[in-house]
Amino acid sequence: MIAIDGVSLTLQGTPILHDVSATLPKGELIALIGPNGAGKSSLLSLVARLIPLQSGRITVDGLPVDRTPGRRLARTLTIMRQDTGLAARLTVRELVGFGRFPHSRGRLTDEDRRHIAAALAEFDLTELAGRTLDALSGGQRQRAFVAMAFCQGTDYLLLDEPLNNLDMMYGRQMMRILRHLVDRQGRTVVIVLHDINYAAAYADRIVAMKDGRIIASGPPDAVLTTDGLEAMYGYRMPVHRIGDRLFIPHHD
Repeated sequence: MIAIDGVSLTLQGTPILHDVSATLPKGELIALIGPNGAGKSSLLSLVARLIPLQSGRITVDGLPVDRTPGRRLARTLTIMRQDTGLAARLTVRELVGFGRFPHSRGRLTDEDRRHIAAALAEFDLTELAGRTLDALSGGQRQRAFVAMAFCQGTDYLLLDEPLNNLDMMYGRQMMRILRHLVDRQGRTVVIVLHDINYAAAYADRIVAMKDGRIIASGPPDAVLTTDGLEAMYGYRMPVHRIGDRLFIPHHD
């Protein structure tokens, strides 16, 4: 479980988060949604200790993120950021192999290589393993970075807009893979999403944010209502049910 208690954040004099508290249960796919500037990525970065905690408390399975040794935390959670910043001349296999660093410290074992092969297969990258990142499409690169996070083998995966650059087919494939990781491997996936229909279709829980605050949290049925979406995005959107799924036909 990720427990967030009374967290606020100010960067360069600008308030980003305001007294945020939330409980993110283990073994769920949890979508963070909301307009640009809501604080979703900042909250994810605080959980992963990419940004120092300024106030409040965050724990992951009881481990305080601000006091837990980095190597232990890296075996508990991993994050895929939006700004990856890795060298374009890396091969896909080398990139995915970086996910094993907390285990191998750069000296890959046979077990590490098995994890790498499994990650490449899981994300449909085996045939691309020898290609360099600059020879891939944007969508292929995105899948490779998610595969690197997966390869770290942690219980918690924090993914900041992993559907960027993915077309509809690969976006749906990515969400199905993430759903599989939760259902069959017991992983916990916390994902920043802009497409609320993907959140509606695949998430167990949705955390809705606006202006640095959590304004709603719960199952999709409870959060994705016409009134709730208006409170979040500032205009009314119809919410339809098709079978057992929600569908929002018009949103930005």
